[in-house]
Amino acid sequence: MRVNLPHDLGKEEVRKRMRERSHEIAGYFPAGMATIETTWPDEDQMDLLVTAAGQRIKGAVEVYDDEVVIEMNLPAMLGFLRGTLENAVRTQATKLLE
Repeated sequence: MRVNLPHDLGKEEVRKRMRERSHEIAGYFPAGMATIETTWPDEDQMDLLVTAAGQRIKGAVEVYDDEVVIEMNLPAMLGFLRGTLENAVRTQATKLLE
């Protein structure tokens, strides 16, 4: 699953906002339903590991000059939720950039 979010904030501001607010990601799920681990292997990439409903979902957020690209590797059993998840990721990720 890939979601592109255009922005006009500049890379430095996007990195700052993502670092300051990444802890909010777990709050996008019902209480206790998911855990989120984030790491920054380099200044323009945040890796995600979401554990929800017994499934582990790996993903990454890449910061570019004019967009943020979110990619998540959905397990086959969640494939039917792809459209719903893309919409939720787009909506919630946009909040991280506000």
